[in-house]
Amino acid sequence: MDISVVVPTLNARDQLTGCLDALTDHAPGAELIVVNGPSSDGTTGMVRDRDDVDVLVELADRRIATARNAGIDRASGDVVAFVDHTAAVTEGWHGAIERALDSAAVATGPTVSQADGDDGVTGPESRTIAGRHVSYFNPGNVAFDRAVLDELDGYDEYLEIGASRDLAHRIAGRSYEVGWSDGMELRRTVGTDGGERRTDWSWKYRSLAYRLVKNYSVRPTVFRRLVSHAGGDCLTELQAVSRGDTRPSEWLGTGKNVLANMAAGLKEGFGARRRDRTSRRNPSGRSARTDRAVAIYDWR
Repeated sequence: MDISVVVPTLNARDQLTGCLDALTDHAPGAELIVVNGPSSDGTTGMVRDRDDVDVLVELADRRIATARNAGIDRASGDVVAFVDHTAAVTEGWHGAIERALDSAAVATGPTVSQADGDDGVTGPESRTIAGRHVSYFNPGNVAFDRAVLDELDGYDEYLEIGASRDLAHRIAGRSYEVGWSDGMELRRTVGTDGGERRTDWSWKYRSLAYRLVKNYSVRPTVFRRLVSHAGGDCLTELQAVSRGDTRPSEWLGTGKNVLANMAAGLKEGFGARRRDRTSRRNPSGRSARTDRAVAIYDWR
């Protein structure tokens, strides 16, 4: 089993250094591909000075889906793994992938913080939507049988967020199994998570509406899930207003933005479903473009 490990990165040189060191120590023989871009912190020079990276791909596009597809483009292994640049693989990670892929087409595992050593996750999150059982994988710690990625044309580059969730829906649509392995563990260094992130409400609901309609068409199940998500978030944010953490005008403005982007996602999802009527449902996948990389350093 030949494994290609793809590490997308953006302005995280110090964390990336630790990630690459761990891969060199615990995944000997794996093909190592860094997809950078566009960073402004000296990441390019650091990677070029190393002798353990096989390929460095420089991008101008910041979308993570584009970075992942660019990594798939350069990978030569029959297994393609993706690793979060702020985390480090542990001893046994490489072997756990091989064991997990003996009985599944996709393998995933936990990413834990060094602060407490336990993220409480014991298996992949799953949902049943329109009769389809979907297992969501950890996007920063996952390995695929290369044939799965080729069959589904990689990630959907329309999506700024949620491309991994979308891929999980499409994997389930082809009845591939997603296997979980506790041994396939990543450790995230304390203090590298960037602190609390603000929710991008616009893209959250555009992405959700897009991928539900694209994968399941327009049906009551889709609208129930959209209303359920929006209702829960609306209540949470309304509670923030009552505490004085958010202004009422900001809450109203966010609500209007959510509705507008939800409508846009529904429209774009329906259009995407029409453009790709095959079961892979990916009109903006790897095969849609060939101009992702602005520079490629290949030392193989």
